[in-house]
Amino acid sequence: MSQMPQQAALSRCPSCEEPLESGDRFCGACGYDLSAVPPRPDDGPTLTLNGSGTPAVVPTAGWPVAADADSSAPPPTVHLPADLPGPDSGGAPLSPATPPPTATGVRFDRPREPEEYPLQAPDPRVAADAAAPADPAKLCVACRAGRVDDDGYCENCGHAQPRERDHMEQEYGPIAAVSDRGLRHHRNEDAFGIGRTVLPDGSGALVAIVCDGVSSATRPDDASLAASRAASESLLAALPLGTHPQQAMHDAIVAAAHAVNALAQEPATAREHAPHQNAPACTLVGAVVTAGLLVVGWVGDSRAYWVPVDRTSPPARLTEDDSWAAQMVAAGLMNEAEAYADERAHAITGWLGADAYELEPHTASFKPDRPGVVVVCTDGLWNYAEAAEEMADVLPADAAVRPLHGARVLVGHALDGGGHDNVTVALVPFPAPPQGAGSA
Repeated sequence: MSQMPQQAALSRCPSCEEPLESGDRFCGACGYDLSAVPPRPDDGPTLTLNGSGTPAVVPTAGWPVAADADSSAPPPTVHLPADLPGPDSGGAPLSPATPPPTATGVRFDRPREPEEYPLQAPDPRVAADAAAPADPAKLCVACRAGRVDDDGYCENCGHAQPRERDHMEQEYGPIAAVSDRGLRHHRNEDAFGIGRTVLPDGSGALVAIVCDGVSSATRPDDASLAASRAASESLLAALPLGTHPQQAMHDAIVAAAHAVNALAQEPATAREHAPHQNAPACTLVGAVVTAGLLVVGWVGDSRAYWVPVDRTSPPARLTEDDSWAAQMVAAGLMNEAEAYADERAHAITGWLGADAYELEPHTASFKPDRPGVVVVCTDGLWNYAEAAEEMADVLPADAAVRPLHGARVLVGHALDGGGHDNVTVALVPFPAPPQGAGSA
């Protein structure tokens, strides 16, 4: 049977100085393993830590002996180990070294420190929060009450928030527009452009353009965006020069058509084009409102409605669709209810695009005798409020002074009705307020 190596008997625990009994294997006070105590070295002094004993002096070490303390004499010079020559552990003499600077409050019982410290990478979330200014809390577009979290979901109803193009809102003084992807389409193919300018006589003018991409065509979302930008920019450039609003609207529709036609020549169109698809295409409807004149223009089946502030006055639809249903009604072959109940009702007969048969911009001017609101929208809205009276019932009574709120209510009405298509609407008050005045 193997035996543990025998150690010399210890009188006190090397760890806590607790007195030990003969044959103890462990300290009864601190549990120190006495069998792990190394043999006593015989080549150097052993110093007690509690001052109870006198240190043994090894003459070969060359330590100076301190004289007896005398209260009337100055204290003896204190020598540090580095001040005295001596051999290293191998017996070779130590080279003299520059003594380290004296430091106060230094502890010698610290654990040995590593040569290098690993650097912790900064938390990217903290860095981003510190670099970016705090954004105001966003409200859910579905319940309009909950706050949207960082993952894009409403904390109240859990609704996933739309991407930038899926839901767009803009308010520009007294005019506002809202566009939404709807509940069935995978992307928003509608677009809008709004603005205001000053006529040569100093009065103000308001502009709204709404476009609906043709889903069966290539790049319908790009077509609507190009058309809305071209038309609104054309109007805002022509009106301050004195161009009559109706002529300016006609020219704006032509400019929009050229912008959409140009998309057919781009490489992106060639990559996406399929044999059964047409070139990029969209519909357009727009309105220009001045102090005493209302002008609308359109191509396709997007519409403009007139809703008086005084709801005792009748509302009216200001445009006629370029569609199969409208042609059937105009030819007397069907009444309006029958035509729009047909599955071919929304087949358009006029659009902007390289595949259009011919460009026929429609324009009309009106001089209302009372204040009101012009509703400029795509079929994604008017499918749920087709008649002018239905549109007036949905439009809030304060839409003339709160256009963004009114536009949100109309889009919400379409979404509540099923949201089968993209929904876009712009609200323009009549008459145009003086430049510098805005919505309440």
